[in-house]
Amino acid sequence: MEYFTKDYLDFFKELAANNNKDWFDKNRKRYENVVREPFKKFVSELIKAMARKDPELHLEAKDAIFRINRDIRFSKDKTPYKLNNSAIISPKGRKDKNYPGIYIEFGPEKLAFYGGVYMPDSKQVQKIRTYFMDNSEEAIALLNDPAFKKTFEGMHGEKSKRIAKEFREAAEQQPLIWNKQWYYYCHLPPEQILEENLMSVLLDLSEKASGMKKFLTSALYGR
Repeated sequence: MEYFTKDYLDFFKELAANNNKDWFDKNRKRYENVVREPFKKFVSELIKAMARKDPELHLEAKDAIFRINRDIRFSKDKTPYKLNNSAIISPKGRKDKNYPGIYIEFGPEKLAFYGGVYMPDSKQVQKIRTYFMDNSEEAIALLNDPAFKKTFEGMHGEKSKRIAKEFREAAEQQPLIWNKQWYYYCHLPPEQILEENLMSVLLDLSEKASGMKKFLTSALYGR
């Protein structure tokens, strides 16, 4: 099933050249018809499909989708609109950006799929490091899973310059203990957004990430 037309991508390309309120107001109906509503429908159906394997996923599309308006309060870039649509699909949606789930971004430059924990607080960092230390063999097996490794090219994230003493010995064997972010991602061509197999492609990516998602969820919430 095709969820999006070429005008979805064209809208954002034109917005990039006319990122101002006047242009957006003149094209608001177009935005609603070819961007907002199709994305909302797709996210809603993606949530339903993912919920078949995740009984904790009780989420409405409106609680997953981010607004197109940029937060420009502390930014030098005062353009008012984002050049993509995005959503977090997890039991807590966009209200908790660190609950392991998936983040999707559909724009004219790429289709982006992310998973993991991107901005954990200090207590969450401690929990994840401890879990990696105590479950090193499981972590290695998940990281070396052929499908995960080929698709996401490993785990990414910024590293700390210093870690607590209790982690140092384990970190020699498991370098990810040095991390203060743990995420994985895959970028696809924007044309994929227009394909009939879009849903199955994202469900396949979610399945390939499912083991690591469960690992990080257990690290934070003991499940």
